[in-house]
Amino acid sequence: MISLLSKIFIKNHGLFSDQRVRRSYGTLCSAVGIFLNLVLFGIKLFAGLLSGSVAILADAVNNLSDAGSSLVTLLGFKIAAKKPDASHPFGHGRSEYIAGLIVSFLIITMGFELLKSSITKIISPENIIFSPISLIILAISVFIKLYMAYYNRKIGKKIASSAMRATAADSASDALSTLVVLVSMLIFKFFDINIDAWCGLLVSLFIFAAGIRSAAETISPLLGQRADPETARQIEEIAMSFPQTLGIHDLIVHDYGGGRTVASVHVEVDACGNFLSLHDAIDNMEKTICEKLGCIITIHMDPIITDDPELCDIKQKIAQFLDEKYEGVLTHDFRMVRGDTHTNVIFDAVIPFEMKENEVAEALKRAVNEYNSSYFAVVNTERKYS
Repeated sequence: MISLLSKIFIKNHGLFSDQRVRRSYGTLCSAVGIFLNLVLFGIKLFAGLLSGSVAILADAVNNLSDAGSSLVTLLGFKIAAKKPDASHPFGHGRSEYIAGLIVSFLIITMGFELLKSSITKIISPENIIFSPISLIILAISVFIKLYMAYYNRKIGKKIASSAMRATAADSASDALSTLVVLVSMLIFKFFDINIDAWCGLLVSLFIFAAGIRSAAETISPLLGQRADPETARQIEEIAMSFPQTLGIHDLIVHDYGGGRTVASVHVEVDACGNFLSLHDAIDNMEKTICEKLGCIITIHMDPIITDDPELCDIKQKIAQFLDEKYEGVLTHDFRMVRGDTHTNVIFDAVIPFEMKENEVAEALKRAVNEYNSSYFAVVNTERKYS
């Protein structure tokens, strides 16, 4: 259905990288979600009242909250579509994450309320009435929710939307919870065992867990998570494709939502090269990355000395030492300041978060001094952001 509707209502529906297409998909999927959840709420409310099942009624109310969640997601996409302005020069894309977070809190709240009502029914159980109509409604609901999980996950992945991925996770959880309610109805029919309230309790736990998972997924980019590995790889690949590039470091990528990213990176070039030519290459590099990845990037040009045998030798020795003792630690910006009594070897060390900065820095200083007693290391430590 989504494929058919996208062909009808979305121009250039296959260009997922286009921001207008991306927003159109978000709006379309949210609108379909509101419609389907309202339909499910209506038929489950009818089935719940017909059978007197607290689990079915709880599932119906959950679908009503899902319709509200889809409405919040729809509003999030609408706000994200606003153009950048003086107050928000990077756009309003993070409103999608905020929408996803609101959806998560709604899911958690609903799970908590259903938990309370289910415990009440366990303490004071009520009889339920088996109805074939209710059974058919529940079976249809499972398939609809599985379809909703499928299209939200598929489209959410293509347009890189955490809000839609959160909705997909919620739909999958709903399908499982409805299946549990359906099984409880069958157990009551064939074994005359009423586990309705206990199933309502289980449904509430499913909902609660889905809310926590989706909240974790939307909070992470708001806090400033590590750059997407694929984006980092593509930026490095483009930068290294230029013959002037000797290496790159300090890549930082900021995600402003809605496919808008801003990045910065240091690119190492030969210090003996023509600086005007090198600057032109850096400009072309920025332009290429922007055109291919849609990423606004600022590149800092780092001149590297390549014709000093002594510097190259100590640099190689340090690389070997790190490979043996501290795998994953990278170095850059090597330089030497020579004096009459000693030589300072200055460089930056990029240390993974799982390692202690001071420990690695002191080990590097000892390694440099052991290589040559007149060498003293000045190590600037930093963390890897991508």
